[in-house]
Amino acid sequence: MKAGGQRKKEDIVDFDGEIRLGPLENFIGFNLRLAQDASFQTFAKHTGRPQLRSGRFAALMLIYQNPGLTQMDLSRAIARDKSTVTPLVQALQRDGLVTRHVSDKDRRSVTLRLTEAGEQVLDDLLDHAEEHDRKLDAIVGDRKAELIRLLKQIVKDLA
Repeated sequence: MKAGGQRKKEDIVDFDGEIRLGPLENFIGFNLRLAQDASFQTFAKHTGRPQLRSGRFAALMLIYQNPGLTQMDLSRAIARDKSTVTPLVQALQRDGLVTRHVSDKDRRSVTLRLTEAGEQVLDDLLDHAEEHDRKLDAIVGDRKAELIRLLKQIVKDLA
């Protein structure tokens, strides 16, 4: 058995309540995922919107910064495929935060804009995001620029 080495039947012990990660302990991807989940959950809890999905704030910010952005552009910018972006945009529209319009340039495309309510929600979330980022800054200290550079390098080299 390759996953953690060869085990003999007599070495196998029933689960004792302590999770052993094995090789996952030092996998960057696994630890990135845990850190991302912890960050998203803490952010959602702090905003008072525990149901807040991780991509919602990013989507609202990108739509605000780029009025008339298409769903396909949004999909690329947040590194999600169309099958996850479409329900996200539909939920934002259903909540009255985003409007969808047929593009003047390409009638097959839909462009996005924040509503006034969307801008208000974004302003509120931005305040929370800035406070949350200060907490992350305190954790990484003066290594923030290096961490962001490394994360961007991962995206660039793996995308």
